Amino acid sequence: MPQLLDPGKARTMDEFVAELRLLKAWAGNPSITEITRRVHQDWQRAGRPRGEWPARSTIGDCFRFGRRRPNSDLLLAVVRVLVGDEAAVAMWRQALRTVLGEAEASARVCAYDRLPAGQSPLVGRSRSVSGTEAALAAEGGPGVVVLEGAAGAGKTSLALHVARRARARTHAGAPVLFANLRGFAPDRPAADPAAVLETFLRLLGVTGDRIPHGREARTSLYRQHLARADAFVVLDDAADAEQVRPLLPGGPGSSTLITSRRVLRDLPEATRRTVGPLAPADSVDLLRRTAGTDAVATDTGALRRIADDLGHLPLALTVIGRHMRQHPGWTLDDYDREAVVSLALENGVRRALAASDARTTPGARKLLRLLALHPSGRTDIAGAVALAGEHEHTVREHLDALSATHLLTETQPGRFRLHALARAYAEERIGIDVPGTSIRQALGRGGRAGRPRVRLPRHRYGR
Repeated sequence: MPQLLDPGKARTMDEFVAELRLLKAWAGNPSITEITRRVHQDWQRAGRPRGEWPARSTIGDCFRFGRRRPNSDLLLAVVRVLVGDEAAVAMWRQALRTVLGEAEASARVCAYDRLPAGQSPLVGRSRSVSGTEAALAAEGGPGVVVLEGAAGAGKTSLALHVARRARARTHAGAPVLFANLRGFAPDRPAADPAAVLETFLRLLGVTGDRIPHGREARTSLYRQHLARADAFVVLDDAADAEQVRPLLPGGPGSSTLITSRRVLRDLPEATRRTVGPLAPADSVDLLRRTAGTDAVATDTGALRRIADDLGHLPLALTVIGRHMRQHPGWTLDDYDREAVVSLALENGVRRALAASDARTTPGARKLLRLLALHPSGRTDIAGAVALAGEHEHTVREHLDALSATHLLTETQPGRFRLHALARAYAEERIGIDVPGTSIRQALGRGGRAGRPRVRLPRHRYGR
């Protein structure tokens, strides 16, 4: 079997079917009738009763996209007659188990008819709060706002703060719905919108026997129930526009807040707002509130330095504040740049950045690591082209992919900046993911192109 056939890379049933179609072509593209005949022969030899033998149309369905409840036994029977090799069949069996496990996990949703408690307190953001509320209440608008930003920027805290304020102003009994869509969850697949719709409908009082199977039918019923309700819907951690579009209430009286690490340009009906780092004074305030110690309150200058080293990212500031609370023996001088960056990465920031990193393209991931060679974390298109050694059009696509997941910020047209912690993450990964030869070549191209001098991060490769 050729290497281009790799069922192990499939993560959805449609991707598995695409590989199965390639396998059929590799096997000489036998007709569905011929595949059916071979399966019947196999099952006859195995002693399976004739009543179990599949019809031709059933075999044809194995190659159809959009299947929800596939017959694993039949799919593997098709694979077996196409490859005729039990070792290869075992590989396809494992791939199918993975796909079905992913599908089962995506159907498990965290959705509620209340707003979750326990989120970090909102510090600062008064302008973001007022701007978000104004966008939700805009006359004639659909009442849909997307809060976009980097991992750890505090999008969920902002969304829930706005939602609670709105909830307090609405009449009793108005529906509130919350769903964690797991768009960037590091260890679980994104939630299936059809499964979220089923849970939402049940929360709205629809009994299971009245919930249709298809996603479009569920969306229609969901919107019917919210058509005259002043509902407030929070869709947290969206993967993309396709995931959230079926979950929008659609009615003029409802409001929807969406959070995502991705730029959701494909939702033209929504108002998009970027959630960036905190203002310096708010960063210091968050450190003080989280640390809660007298020693922290005395040295604003040291706290400002620590906040600068963390790029004013709320998640990282909270991590360091908690460390201060739990380690009273540490002085503020102990929190130098290397210490705070290492502590932040170790206690959640690395995991959050890795989840965003995993959602980009391979070329973008490599460029992210190479950008760590710039000591300032800043570059322009020419500098990125020199580091990547690729055509400008390709590099621009990589830069756009990194910007779309907020791993990179375009500060002005054609000029980009890595957040301090994203650069630290890239410095860690470059020595693991990029060969030393490629690093030295990138450094050489940067020098020949007359770009600002770049540095080699702390790892085993020399210049």
